[in-house]
Amino acid sequence: MLEGAFALLEAVDRAVEAGPTRLAADCGLPKTTAYRLLEQLADLGAVERNGGSYRVGPRMFRLGRAWQPHPRLRAAAREPMRRLAQVTGTTVGIAVLWKGETLMVEWCPADARRLDPLGTRMTWPWFTAAGKVLVATAAPVPLLGPLPASWARDADAIRERGAAFDREEVVTGVCCAAVPLLGLRGTPVAALCVLTDPAHHLERLAETARRTGQVISAGLRGR
Repeated sequence: MLEGAFALLEAVDRAVEAGPTRLAADCGLPKTTAYRLLEQLADLGAVERNGGSYRVGPRMFRLGRAWQPHPRLRAAAREPMRRLAQVTGTTVGIAVLWKGETLMVEWCPADARRLDPLGTRMTWPWFTAAGKVLVATAAPVPLLGPLPASWARDADAIRERGAAFDREEVVTGVCCAAVPLLGLRGTPVAALCVLTDPAHHLERLAETARRTGQVISAGLRGR
């Protein structure tokens, strides 16, 4: 039952809003079973009824916002991220690797009145700057399927300079520099990324982000 409920939640998330027939088909569940689970999820606030359709509910939003890959991450990162965004005039984010994708955990735009340059989307391919720096420093390397032939050389360069770059590889007009955030024993917990336009000098932004990352990493280790 739990597996079916979570499958339906993921299907609702993918569809944004859909009826029980489509959601049941997406999950390979009988329609009666899907409808019963959706109604239970709606009573719990995990999904929201909208006529004959369902969409993600407010309880999932609240629970999702509470998640973080390290118990100290948000507290340690909040103020350093704000200062970095102000100093650089860029959008600053924190990302983790999740199921072979880059999952954005937190955003901090330089101007709170502006949306971040990637809109509201939270998952991206692994080869964002944040994803690349986490894959390069991970042990063991996550299962990502076939990697580019140049990846071993690229990963060595990322580890050597302590940063990874995305020069419009994921979104046209958006560039990014990312550095790892390290927990106990130097284990990568997440990545700090700085998003900007192609006019900025990514190497200089990476150096500024690296100093901020050291402050956040110290906070993760309780210093």
